[in-house]
Amino acid sequence: MKTKSIKHDKVSVITLGCSKNLVDSEVMMKQLQHGGYDVQHDKWSRGRNIVIVNTCGFIDRAKEESINTIMEYADAKSEGKIEKLYVTGCLSQRYKDNLETEIPEVDAFFGTMELPRLLKTLKVDYKQELIGERFLTTPLHYAYLKISEGCNRTCSFCAIPLMRGKHVSRSIEEVVSEAKKLAAMGVKELMLIAQELTFYGLDIYKKRRLPELLHELSKVDGIEWIRLHYAYPAQFPMEIIDAIAVNEKVCNYLDMPLQHASDNMLTAMRRNITNADTRKLIAEIRKRVPDIALRTTMLVGHPGETEQDFEDLKNFITEIRFERLGVFTYSHEENTRAHDVPDDIPQELKEERAAELMELQESISGELNAKKVGNTYKVLFDRKEGGYFIGRTEYDSPEVDNEVLVDAKTNYTRIGDFAKVKINRAEEFDLNGEIVA
Repeated sequence: MKTKSIKHDKVSVITLGCSKNLVDSEVMMKQLQHGGYDVQHDKWSRGRNIVIVNTCGFIDRAKEESINTIMEYADAKSEGKIEKLYVTGCLSQRYKDNLETEIPEVDAFFGTMELPRLLKTLKVDYKQELIGERFLTTPLHYAYLKISEGCNRTCSFCAIPLMRGKHVSRSIEEVVSEAKKLAAMGVKELMLIAQELTFYGLDIYKKRRLPELLHELSKVDGIEWIRLHYAYPAQFPMEIIDAIAVNEKVCNYLDMPLQHASDNMLTAMRRNITNADTRKLIAEIRKRVPDIALRTTMLVGHPGETEQDFEDLKNFITEIRFERLGVFTYSHEENTRAHDVPDDIPQELKEERAAELMELQESISGELNAKKVGNTYKVLFDRKEGGYFIGRTEYDSPEVDNEVLVDAKTNYTRIGDFAKVKINRAEEFDLNGEIVA
């Protein structure tokens, strides 16, 4: 058998989807490592006899990527290249019964909350004392920090509550304890992630406690940047913005997915906010923190989206001029409220609208970046690539936002260090500069 030479203590974990999935993989890998397994992330190489695929099931493209990845390793198992294949995560949570029938090569499927059962299958005891411990897969100077799980919102297009359940906050003490452990590993930047940041604390403290959490996290030695991802705009608690304004460690950055700007679409999407209220919210945020970078995400092609709705969205983006913006196309998801109505926008038109928005944002980003030429910014350097040291300002999150490039021939820094960089050239989504301190 080809597998006879393969050692039985080596696992490859493949993570698909969002940063929340990545954190789940890191927690799982730490438990496996403590149980005696040799673990590696996001790649498979000869000598690894077990593969675990942590899947995404958010939209059609993510589901397709997850299925293709599972099939790739199912084929590898059939060829004797691996011995065991396990699947976990959102796709497995949502479609477990179907997947078990369609892909029998998989040894077992696990849901999003079934880590103890997965570990037991691998003869590893789930260790409560390892809560907060992670096998970091990001560069050691930054990490994602999950402060809650699930979501109570009822957006028409979103299947996340079906896969992740209701909103459940972690305690302030637990989050701070994990932050201290991350800082001890060399982490300097924390990206706070949740499906809905603004709900933090409501379930366990009976009130929103994100500002208090930020205050406590800022006391952790070694942490220099704290970044906020995924805040819901309706009934937005302005105390969060006040916390950003007064706390030097909290980046002047907020990721607040708005999804649309047409009142017709906001109603259809069940977003509980109007165009006028969204404008007032953004104006107030920028009034309290004039230097803030607002990142948002827009959804095009939702059932019923007319040409006028799309024009309203374009006009909104043109007027608001977001510092950062992403777009995705509507996916008709079973058991969501929007699935009850026809998916009446052709995919080609969805793609055209998404491309048009990104072209618009490219122009806006280029104009905003051009104004930064001649200014000096604190930059955290993530990697060296193609003759450049590549980093980010406090206005940019890893992988999704703008980057700062400095020529490695004439500048030197260490990966994971901060440096002052003077910007001398700007492009649509990148800045070039030189280290001045």
